[in-house]
Amino acid sequence: MSAYLTVDEFKLLTTAGDYVADVEAAQTGWLGAQLSAHSARINAQLRKRYATPFAAPIPEQVQLWLAQIVTEALYLRRGVDAQDEQFVSITEIAARAREEIKEAANAQDGLWDLPLNETSASLVTRGGPIGYSEASPYVWSSVQAERASSEDENGSGTFYG
Repeated sequence: MSAYLTVDEFKLLTTAGDYVADVEAAQTGWLGAQLSAHSARINAQLRKRYATPFAAPIPEQVQLWLAQIVTEALYLRRGVDAQDEQFVSITEIAARAREEIKEAANAQDGLWDLPLNETSASLVTRGGPIGYSEASPYVWSSVQAERASSEDENGSGTFYG
């Protein structure tokens, strides 16, 4: 499983700035491993609803979630004062990203519309045309009369009155 972001792409999305180079210098490959591991975690959470791993182009929202979560891990790896206001904000952003992933994974109340892997289609059901037509402009009234008559005979019709 490859990560949804390369280290260079991560640098563009993170607020960690120069810390990326510091952490990579301290332990080469750590950041790539984090990106890969957290990508796998996102896949595991979204697998029930979406065909993961996502194919290119990777949805930008998924990349943003990954960057927000790994930024928090990067700060922890580098070392940070837990009372630092910036780190508190980074922790809140990462927690919100995790919550949004949960929302996306929720099949009933999911708030995110991510594409399917195979077709780039959406899982959101959109209404189609609500219309009815016949060759003759008068057939609809015959069809409606037949349907009403059969409902009355079968007792399956709903009566308002």
